[in-house]
Amino acid sequence: MNYDVAIVGGGASGLAAASFLGSLTVSSRKKFNICVIEGNFRLGKKLSATGNGQGNVGNTSISPRNYHSAGPQNFSGGSVKMAYDIISRRQRVYETLFHGIFTADEKGRIYPAGRQASALTDCLIKGLAAHNIATFTGVKVTGIKKDGLFRLTLSDGKCISAKYVLLCVGGKAQKQFGTDGSSYALAEAFGHKITPLYPSLVQLKADTTHIKTLRGIRADCNLTAVVDGKEVASSRGDVIFTEYGISGNAVFSVSPAFAGKTGEAVIEFAPDISFEALRRDIWGKQKLGYAESELLTLTLNNQIGRAIIKRAASDKPEDIAAMAKHFTLNVTGTLGFDYAQVTHGGVDMRFVTDELESKLCKNLFFAGEVLDIDGDCGGYNLTWAFASACHVALAIASREALSEGV
Repeated sequence: MNYDVAIVGGGASGLAAASFLGSLTVSSRKKFNICVIEGNFRLGKKLSATGNGQGNVGNTSISPRNYHSAGPQNFSGGSVKMAYDIISRRQRVYETLFHGIFTADEKGRIYPAGRQASALTDCLIKGLAAHNIATFTGVKVTGIKKDGLFRLTLSDGKCISAKYVLLCVGGKAQKQFGTDGSSYALAEAFGHKITPLYPSLVQLKADTTHIKTLRGIRADCNLTAVVDGKEVASSRGDVIFTEYGISGNAVFSVSPAFAGKTGEAVIEFAPDISFEALRRDIWGKQKLGYAESELLTLTLNNQIGRAIIKRAASDKPEDIAAMAKHFTLNVTGTLGFDYAQVTHGGVDMRFVTDELESKLCKNLFFAGEVLDIDGDCGGYNLTWAFASACHVALAIASREALSEGV
């Protein structure tokens, strides 16, 4: 079986690349002959579950600070800049893949108006059908070799030939969706290095000494990650107290800072109330004869208030307010890949061009989570998946147009 382009992986980036590339024409006479190979029996399995099944596809606010790289420190900034440049150039392109209305919530997270992630998958699969793109599901690519053309060996014994290969195999997070990290070997076979891999957008394990009474409680907080004595990340959002530490959107957003590291998570309760206003409120309640355990009543959840008061240096209003604004937990690590939304780390970006093509093997491209780029919680990773996929599609189309003399 011969194709112009073989796309390995039928997740968000693979489906987007196939649908978009299928819509492009090399010349007036030729469209691309494309196949998508997916290990699961169903295309877009992880995409259909994204955003708690509601399809958080993007965010109204995007900057380089929303993206991270696990690569060498002297190059990771360049990786992030490359990713942001691609997103800036391609965001409007990938939005043409979806025919429907999207809305943003109060935190800037963009969803389909119907709040159904599976509808995103359906749109992309319709694009595949419209452009006669072949799909192979329930089979894995066990090896890729190149001798002029790429030769892909499948787990069912079949062989596929292609001029271009695009690896959209995902990372190591959430193996229930088929991403167990084994597909990095396809890139390694061509000499590519894989950076250290860590769970990201994941819960934090922490010393629970001061939060044992708070299990199951959710609070809107500012959360700051401190590593090696430096504040390295912060986020506003939900913090959920658990038997192992903390969870919630704010926790997911700062979790990349703890990739392979320990440190401190500093919780600011009541972030919309100033220290001075909080101090005065506590002072006023003391004057009215409130019991010590009730000094934060109405201001915070009663259980949280009691935990703060118990831990404060004294019963002085300023000490209680200070603890509410600077409640520190010792972070001992993160939960594992089974609980993570994405992978921090991947194919080393030093050996990938600005077009996301391998520097080691011509016509081998990458898109999405397989690369050493990951985003914050809030739609940033799907933005990267779609934008990088369309970026590669345009690069392949441009190269073919040049070779055809168009």
